[in-house]
Amino acid sequence: MSSLWAIAAFLVVGGLISSLYERTALSGFEAVVRAQLFNLVNAVTVDETGALRGVPDLGDLAYSQPLSGWYWEVLPASANTSGRLSSFSLGRARIADVPEAEAPFDMQYRRDYRVPGLDGETLYVEEAEVVLDSDNHAARFRVMGNASTLDADIVAFNRQLTLYLGLFGLGSTVINALAILYGLRPLSVVQRALASVRTGEKERLEGRFPTEIQPLAAEMNALIDSNRRIVERARTQVGNLAHALKTPVAVLLNEAGAIGGEKGRVLREQGERMQAHVQHYLDRARIAAGGERVIARAPVKPVVERLGRVIAKLNPGFRVDMEMDAALERLVFAGEQQDLEEMLGNLLENAAKYGRSRIVLTVSAEVPRAFLVTVSDDGPGLGEAEIAEATKRGRRFDETVPGSGLGLSIVAETVLQYRGGFRLGRSEFGGLRAELTLPRSADAPIS
Repeated sequence: MSSLWAIAAFLVVGGLISSLYERTALSGFEAVVRAQLFNLVNAVTVDETGALRGVPDLGDLAYSQPLSGWYWEVLPASANTSGRLSSFSLGRARIADVPEAEAPFDMQYRRDYRVPGLDGETLYVEEAEVVLDSDNHAARFRVMGNASTLDADIVAFNRQLTLYLGLFGLGSTVINALAILYGLRPLSVVQRALASVRTGEKERLEGRFPTEIQPLAAEMNALIDSNRRIVERARTQVGNLAHALKTPVAVLLNEAGAIGGEKGRVLREQGERMQAHVQHYLDRARIAAGGERVIARAPVKPVVERLGRVIAKLNPGFRVDMEMDAALERLVFAGEQQDLEEMLGNLLENAAKYGRSRIVLTVSAEVPRAFLVTVSDDGPGLGEAEIAEATKRGRRFDETVPGSGLGLSIVAETVLQYRGGFRLGRSEFGGLRAELTLPRSADAPIS
């Protein structure tokens, strides 16, 4: 905004300077022509026959140079006056005047106007009618100056003014930008510190900050502490609620078993789903309580290898392939390990349920500050309409396969918390392809 104001100020100042110069130059030019008109009047008389006489010398060599654009001329203005006097530069040529209706004389019988010259130039004309003696011999005096030269000088001045003001404005803008960048340098320190907190490298803003930024850093640390307390309180409350529901749900399951029949089966099925929810949040609360940090990090490779071994062991008839480049040895998930395990575990378990004989888990780091995990199977897959419904809580497409319908919805909710991405599609083997985009820690660069 300050740069825009500076540009506007330069434009206004440039316009004022240009206008003042033009007015001053034009006023000076007209004053010179008018003074030479007075000199011309004083240098001309009439003789006893009424003929014009005189050898005016206006002190400017331009009146002696042909086609110079500077001319003077004296013509009779009354019937008793004869003859014609003109400058050497004008000779016998004539400069047309304008009708009196277009440029009338003032009270002192003077007027000024502009007309075309002899060489394509524009002439400024000062004209006066003067009575030369007591016999009322009158003459018309005309002094003409080259206004094109004046106009060219004004254009040249404006061009130089634009150049100098442009250079000065550009320099001022650059200096202003450098001053702003230098003044904002302390904020880059805070930005890097916040990035360290966001990626899990640090839990607070650490380091020495400038005096102007220190209050901001203190407030950010206070906000981080407040958020940590809120998250911990929420986890505690969820854990307490889940724990409080655990016993009533167990009682309901026992009663459902005692009832038997179709009603007992329905009650037990719904009770088992409730128990799965309760156990899920109990596990999360217990795991979270075991760690002191809200912001955590987790190496990816050990988690992937461990889950791959578990799925292969639980499904001996499946071929489980894990594709992870050696350059990803130091890949670190910017989040909690149990969340990573839960997301990958649900996807692998889902692939084992619906796949026929093969599961492929791939890890890549093609996305800046993030990594991709894909789980593909060779099962029947899902159609486009089914994919849109797959992440809804409790949604199941095959009731013959055991499960609660929570796996994909839990993955979608967890990914959303980390501002990642979750997509479903068809794999190259014809089954389902699940793709996760998760943030990676900045202190573990991919080599």
